[in-house]
Amino acid sequence: MLLELRIQNYAIIERLSVRLEPGLNVLTGETGAGKSIVVGALALLLGERASADLVRTGAERATVEGVFDVAGNAEVERLLAEQALEPEDGLLMLRREVAVGGRNRAWVNGSPATTSFLGALGRQLVDLHGQHEHQTLLHAEEQRAILDAYGDAADLAAQVRAAHERLSRARRQLEELDRRRREIEQRADFLRFQVEEIERARIEEGEDQRLEDEARRLEHSEDLVKLSGRLYSALYAAEEAVTARLGELRRVLEQLLRIDPAAADARELLESAYYNLEELGRRMGDYSRAVEHDPARLDAIRRRQDLLFRLKGKYGPTLEDVLATGRRAREELDLLEGAALDRQTLEQEEAEARQALEGLAGKLTRRRRKAAERLAAEVMKILPELGLAGGHFELALAPLDAIGAEGAETVEFRVALNVGFEARALARVASGGELSRIMLALKTILARLDRIPTLVFDEIDVGIGGRVALQVGDELRRVAERHQVFVITHLPQIASRAHHHLLVEKLEHEGTTFPRLLELGGEERVRELARMLGGDPESTTSLEHARELLTAVTS
Repeated sequence: MLLELRIQNYAIIERLSVRLEPGLNVLTGETGAGKSIVVGALALLLGERASADLVRTGAERATVEGVFDVAGNAEVERLLAEQALEPEDGLLMLRREVAVGGRNRAWVNGSPATTSFLGALGRQLVDLHGQHEHQTLLHAEEQRAILDAYGDAADLAAQVRAAHERLSRARRQLEELDRRRREIEQRADFLRFQVEEIERARIEEGEDQRLEDEARRLEHSEDLVKLSGRLYSALYAAEEAVTARLGELRRVLEQLLRIDPAAADARELLESAYYNLEELGRRMGDYSRAVEHDPARLDAIRRRQDLLFRLKGKYGPTLEDVLATGRRAREELDLLEGAALDRQTLEQEEAEARQALEGLAGKLTRRRRKAAERLAAEVMKILPELGLAGGHFELALAPLDAIGAEGAETVEFRVALNVGFEARALARVASGGELSRIMLALKTILARLDRIPTLVFDEIDVGIGGRVALQVGDELRRVAERHQVFVITHLPQIASRAHHHLLVEKLEHEGTTFPRLLELGGEERVRELARMLGGDPESTTSLEHARELLTAVTS
């Protein structure tokens, strides 16, 4: 339940606090006083899109705060727990701030929150029926949603949408498989040529670099033999080889160490140099003897390099690209060869998805048909109470040629507002006032089913008056037995049915317009109803009429 709404620097409102009570709350005031602005601020608090234009002229930011009693609201507690939050003594405070620069922020019980989370909470706290929203009744999706909500079929409808998406996905995959198969079939000969040419070459990764290295060694084999031989001789084999001279120097070093043992670490350095050079000399000898001089092998390498060069020119620029081209071509051909098996699998998936969709859609249809009969009967009971005594209401379910995401049928609300006329679609029959009364009838019925604690109606009374307005007021009061109801109205008949009456006045001070909110009771309320009646609010007749409206309240 909404306990208090605090508004600051929003539109023409500088500062306003709205306190609501259980039951039926009404807000009245002259045109332009700011009644609907209060509802707009509440909508902003509940997650509606923000705009810097909402900030009051001269202010830096607009702020809206709401305090809610959420004790026992399991869904709200669940949403809060997901964000590691919890109510404080059963209370929840939401806050929304919009800055002139367009930046907006939100808080839940003092903790920063996203606007989407604020909206998720708001949908569990308030059902806001805004100005002209009765026009949504003309939309097929709204009519279908109302029927599904009434018939407890919303979850089943969601399952139908999911099943339809699964079927659509299977069909898209089939279409994609067939498209790719057709493309591959058109170029299959070329792909086979690529695969055959590349696989016949038996290419190994990095082969071109290895061949280049081997060819360079074969081309310079004589130089390699000479150079390695010189190193072998100079380091190891010749009489004056470096290792022989180092052997003499080892003896010199030993004499030095006998005189000065402190230089013993020099022995390790010389020994290391000696053995390393000895090993290098031996290796150069082995290398010299191992060098090949093979013109035939060099010719074979050159032919192989020419083949790889041509392949890189066609499929490269690198050898890795050539191999990748061969793999892709092979994969495409494999797809063509396995397409029949893949298609069989997808067809099985499509059949299973279609069967699941048909089963769920059939179940949804049966539930909708039963709910449509019950809902039409309930609306028919309420219509006379809303001044539509001769009206007839029905829900028509027309089968579709194929099951869609929303089920196997269309849902259409039809009404005949006069006896003897055939029921036709709402858009062809109902006026704005009649639509708002039908919407109220539906809201009244759905209010018995949902758990949203607060219902807000802005201008639900458009296009009605007199006795019908009294009936609408009585119906709103009955809804308020199960929910907190907040109504913005200009009709005294509806205002007189309220448990709690608020008045917003537009005042001016030093050239600035601002609203003021008053809680009415006693004679103040009588005078406000007299003003709303349209006569002289101070005349005895208007005041007596206003008192009659108040005393006529049945509960």
